[in-house]
Amino acid sequence: MPNINKMSLNTNNGVPRTKENAPNMSKELDRGGQAFVLGHPVGHSLSPALHNAAYHQLGVNIHYGRWDTTVEELGDRMAYAQSHRVIGYSCTMPLKDAVKPHLDRLTPFAEAVGVVNTVTWRKDHSGDKQAWGHNTDVSGIVNALHHAGARTHRIAIIGGGGTATAAVAAARFMGAGEADVFVRSVARAELVRQVAQRVGLTLNFYALDSFAQRASSYSAIMCTLPAGAADELIQYGGEHVSGTLLDVSYDPWPSELARRWESRGGTITSGKEMLMYQAVDQIRLFLGYELDQRLPQEEQVVHAMCTAIGLPPRHNESLRVYDAGKLQPQGTVPIE
Repeated sequence: MPNINKMSLNTNNGVPRTKENAPNMSKELDRGGQAFVLGHPVGHSLSPALHNAAYHQLGVNIHYGRWDTTVEELGDRMAYAQSHRVIGYSCTMPLKDAVKPHLDRLTPFAEAVGVVNTVTWRKDHSGDKQAWGHNTDVSGIVNALHHAGARTHRIAIIGGGGTATAAVAAARFMGAGEADVFVRSVARAELVRQVAQRVGLTLNFYALDSFAQRASSYSAIMCTLPAGAADELIQYGGEHVSGTLLDVSYDPWPSELARRWESRGGTITSGKEMLMYQAVDQIRLFLGYELDQRLPQEEQVVHAMCTAIGLPPRHNESLRVYDAGKLQPQGTVPIE
């Protein structure tokens, strides 16, 4: 198992530079390729619908599927990628932290976030194939909230797992200096605490069941709990709320939490939005582009992806969320 070399020797704002390799990548993709979402369980994942719609729109011969994978099976999946035409893996729970020891390099952005949801392969200067880890969940969260018109001056995060670490990074990227985190156990939220320290975000921890008492004070809320786990956090009726709730769960939708939030005056946006936006950036990397490059026919690609999972069409270009410099303790400006 290789050690992670976190020094990005050939990057642009923390993204593997690939412009010079893009023509070769295109020729390779003409011969076909595979990509998968890895995790346990993954039978519910909408990622295949999103990715396959994009590849069909682009006319590239890539098949993206689900591959149920436990932490113990990760080594086998990485070995498979070395001997087959795998262009990328999307990693979901419980693999977002566990995959890191299997990688050769992390982008500085992924290093700051602390968890990885995207694995791609790039050749180094000597021509050796290396596994890179990146995080596009932050982009998904930022863009989902931005598309919903959220204000970000007072932020709450519900949950303390792997997706919550991305929510912490998203809060910092959007300019927040402080956020409230609601968890069952502070001791089990150590990764969340670590990423907050790296990016300079002050966290205030509260008991999960105390969210209802504070709910009306937030302008943006990111619920990162599994489907159903947050259903009873607030009740119908009660104090008016005006903030935007992003519930990362999307089956069923609206979730019970989202129904109750909307009934009290709040705005809701689902995990489908986050999933779609993070997938756009994964597709860029899988196809050998840099994250500051637009995909060919990008507007049509995004439209096809939205149609595939029942989201309304987009009319605005997504925000670019990959610059590790914006996860530093200073210099960010709130997104309004």
